[in-house]
Amino acid sequence: MVGSFNFSTAMTIGTPAHSDIWATTSDIKLLRQQLLDLFCNKAYQEGDFVLSSGQRATYYINGKQVTLHPQGSLAIARLLLPMLPLDTDAVAGLTLGADPIVAAVSVVSAIENRPIPALIIRKEAKGHGTKAYIEGPNLPEGAKVVVLEDVVTTGQSAMKAVERLRGAGYSVDRVISLVDREQGGAEFYQSVGLKFEAVFSIREIQERYKNL
Repeated sequence: MVGSFNFSTAMTIGTPAHSDIWATTSDIKLLRQQLLDLFCNKAYQEGDFVLSSGQRATYYINGKQVTLHPQGSLAIARLLLPMLPLDTDAVAGLTLGADPIVAAVSVVSAIENRPIPALIIRKEAKGHGTKAYIEGPNLPEGAKVVVLEDVVTTGQSAMKAVERLRGAGYSVDRVISLVDREQGGAEFYQSVGLKFEAVFSIREIQERYKNL
């Protein structure tokens, strides 16, 4: 018989008693705060950078420093899962930034008895086999898919995933990002009829960064 999964119990098996596995806490407010601190300590940098959009910036967020971190990955999945509509059939994202996010959410969804498949969208179709743009389980036409992203700037990156998914016959009306750089992405999604949410705004990260 399948019962509810206890993160705290499972994570302490075989783990030294002194380990601080904060990502298993049931206190969502604390979980979010710890994840924010992880972004500030691991992912956020100040300097002179050129973004994937071509824009120059005085700061950079390397989301993979958090999405590939063991506690960061778990915390992200546990925060994102409740943000997904109950009728979500899958989560998806453009490679490479979204790969660890959709995988973590899918794994945690199974643990929480709400299994949600993950899809990875290639930037270019693979040159062999099925030559597909989308990797992952085949879903029925019209399946409702939520696109996940690590950092949103202009919104164009996740939009590529939306277009590929719609081209495959799936229904997509929502994008969720870990960080919103507040440089036009939210407004862009609104202009094309997509719902948009972010776990953190760049202002929140910068404010916390200054206080650490």
